[in-house]
Amino acid sequence: MSDTGTSIAQSLAASVLLRVPALADVLVRTIYEQNPGYRLPTSVPAEDLWQSCHDNITRVVQLVADRAPGPEQPAGDAYFDAAHATGQRRAGQRMPLDDVLRSFRIGGRIVWEALIDQARGQGVDDMDALLDVASKVWEIIDTISSEVAVAYHHAERRLLRADEQRRAALWEGVLNGTAKDPAFAHEAARIIGVPVDGRYAVVTVDVRAEDHGSVALLQRRLTAARIDSAWQVRAHTLVGLLALGDSALDTALAVLDEAVDAPAGLSGVVVGLSDADVAYRQATLARRTVPTGRNEVASLKERLPEALLVSSPELAAQLVQVWLAPLFKVPAAERHVLLATLETWVAAAGSVRRTAELAHCHRNTVLNRLHRIHQITGHDLTGAAFHVDLALALRAARLFMPPEHD
Repeated sequence: MSDTGTSIAQSLAASVLLRVPALADVLVRTIYEQNPGYRLPTSVPAEDLWQSCHDNITRVVQLVADRAPGPEQPAGDAYFDAAHATGQRRAGQRMPLDDVLRSFRIGGRIVWEALIDQARGQGVDDMDALLDVASKVWEIIDTISSEVAVAYHHAERRLLRADEQRRAALWEGVLNGTAKDPAFAHEAARIIGVPVDGRYAVVTVDVRAEDHGSVALLQRRLTAARIDSAWQVRAHTLVGLLALGDSALDTALAVLDEAVDAPAGLSGVVVGLSDADVAYRQATLARRTVPTGRNEVASLKERLPEALLVSSPELAAQLVQVWLAPLFKVPAAERHVLLATLETWVAAAGSVRRTAELAHCHRNTVLNRLHRIHQITGHDLTGAAFHVDLALALRAARLFMPPEHD
């Protein structure tokens, strides 16, 4: 800009600075007319908007009177304090950035019109100088808009981290029983995006870092089955909160069986978000009933005996020791045959005939194997009183025996 242009710009800006409060009034009215987002009841408070318009108009006009910011001679940060403050506040108010920047463009036009009005009043007719002033105004608006966007994005990232921390804290509260407090339950439901009341189940799924993208697939498939869900990663476990609505638990299990390729546990049904902690404990317990090396969804209602065993591993180990320990000392080939026969015999309620049918062998073969088991373990298998103990011991063996004993 020439010396003449600079002198004219400074003179016009000095006069316009005296009119800033009136210009702020005009800008506020124009924003309400041309930027509908600001008319929403939850939008920027009127006093905040007016003060922001006042402060930013002041800075723009001051920059017109001074040297415009640029790569060779950037203006001091003091020139951008209003822009930074506006960007930060609008991010916190969840005002879309496009609406914020549109208001700055409106403000730039109003400042330019005010400078032109002042030029007419002062009789300035140097068109080259006025074009230089116009160019300077829009360079300033572009620079300030960039500063607003930078401040907005910084604040948005901070707010996102705070939102994530708050959401994680609410999840922890739900899973730890804090949702028994109605006020907490309502806030958690609002933030997590689930109903306070209704039928719930919880699923826990083992995940690796690369598996986190599977959440979207799970949500889509459950939604297709009319089941809403929300998900949270805790360490290496993906926790799903399933709002069943009128859907059956078996429907959720069928979806999970098809979509999950990892060890997982599904709780029973509880009523209300207040009992989600109970469902979470059940799902965790059900997950523990999945044998090592197996990828399957264990439903608690189908694994109640196993759940009892994993709840008391010492007693489970004692059952195995009392009933089955000697069998693990025989060669693997014979051991597998004897254990399979024993499991079939228990499933057949001690019927030799039914065991033979299920095992596809002669009843005498079954009797010989049962006699061999009696020889090895010392237990007489002809009575019925021990069936519960033996059945639990066999389940415990499947749960707790290392792979080499399978």
